[in-house]
Amino acid sequence: MRHLYVSAILLAAASAAHGASKAPAWYGFAANAQHTAPAPAAAKQLTGIRWQTPVDLAPQQNQNDLTIHYGSPMLTGADLLLLPVKTTADGNFRLEAHTVSNGAKLWMLASDYVVPLANWTPAFPAGLTAKGDVYIAAAGGTVLMRAANTKPNATAKRLAFYGISVFNAHAKAMTNTVMIDTPITSDAAGNIYFGFVVEGSNPAKLQSGVARISAGGAGLWVSATAAARDDSITQVAMNCAPAISADGSTVYIAVSNGSAGYLLGLDSTTLATKYKVAATDPASGQPAWINDISSASPTIGSDGDVYYGVLENPYPKHNGRGWLLHYDATLATLKTPGSFGWDDTVSLVPASLIATYKASGAYLLMTKYNNYLGLGNGDGMNKLAILDPNATQQDEYSQTPVTVMKEVQTLLAPNKAPKGGVYEWCVNAAVVDAFTGSVFASSEDGNLYRWALATNVLGQKRALNAPQPEAYTPSLVGPDGTVYDINDATLYALGK
Repeated sequence: MRHLYVSAILLAAASAAHGASKAPAWYGFAANAQHTAPAPAAAKQLTGIRWQTPVDLAPQQNQNDLTIHYGSPMLTGADLLLLPVKTTADGNFRLEAHTVSNGAKLWMLASDYVVPLANWTPAFPAGLTAKGDVYIAAAGGTVLMRAANTKPNATAKRLAFYGISVFNAHAKAMTNTVMIDTPITSDAAGNIYFGFVVEGSNPAKLQSGVARISAGGAGLWVSATAAARDDSITQVAMNCAPAISADGSTVYIAVSNGSAGYLLGLDSTTLATKYKVAATDPASGQPAWINDISSASPTIGSDGDVYYGVLENPYPKHNGRGWLLHYDATLATLKTPGSFGWDDTVSLVPASLIATYKASGAYLLMTKYNNYLGLGNGDGMNKLAILDPNATQQDEYSQTPVTVMKEVQTLLAPNKAPKGGVYEWCVNAAVVDAFTGSVFASSEDGNLYRWALATNVLGQKRALNAPQPEAYTPSLVGPDGTVYDINDATLYALGK
């Protein structure tokens, strides 16, 4: 069985413990606990690569594809970048701390984390908190916590959501059976949330599920089966970063039986189930496919609406594009879906950034919009899109009539792919720079692009490496305007 991978975290203002002067600028996957991916400052021009460093010291390809999800970098502020790094072909990991200015490595924190069974290697779980601590996944479902500062010899503390005494007494058994498999998300108070998978019997009698560790170190967990109130449900969706409502009261996460399942809203203090909805294909009415090789995670709009990407059923009747499911905050009201959901977490775009379009709400959605060559009638015309979640049109890709979110504007990838069509956009959480009206998205053609939203053109590009089919990766912007992107197992820091 497979389950989650730990991610992202919150835009909460907080002071800092352990000598950090302000809240982190980028907490993890998609920047914050709502996964809205806003840039904290105006991005620099892509005039050059300032520095680069590998995120994988032993990358492995599967039929020429790099089928490995890489964890999102984290930024404590303007001075320090924290980077999850895979160190061996077997999947050993460490956390590295780099100076933002020149990429100099300040310290490393090795982990004894064991990778759960998966077709694609899940991202190494890590995340920052508003208190100024960083957590990384470790053996047996434990986490290592240390101060997110520049001090190389800071002490790391091991915590277990089921009790550290249990791990200490049964370390080998717990290590062999319990693995964190989602990104780590934290709330404004410094509590963290993640999914975990159990592969066999264990002394703590754990089942795959969702865990919470409080800022004070107290642990709590609920099984996916119990949270869904459905005996067929066996896991949390692998790579699905928990999302937290803006008021901090609700944790949203997907659970499944390995294919079909639910989106849940859990009480953030007790992990009791508040809301539940079956993920359903809007075209066929059949259970949607919650696929373990996806990194799609919920996004929470400023109005509380919840968005989550799934694959279609039957597959590939929608050209492998999947659907962006759309609900109100209670998951009770099904709203208009988007026409793309595969391995993507949508970002929020202030509606004011596109002055030529009159939106009915405060925000629009930015999404990848690939149309995969050879899947269904997919023609390989891969695009990016800005969607209005409150306006509609008829879907042009479905074989049955479906009303979907209105396309405000789309943009075709610029370079032809060797087998036809154009290269895929290669991003699972794209940063939105409201200061300059830009979105940064990388492509499998080896370039990072700056999409100017006001004119709907690719205003800039920067060549990073040769073309490489790969699992989708995030982009981000730092508080000094540096743009970061992962392509071909390398992190690039751009803008001089």
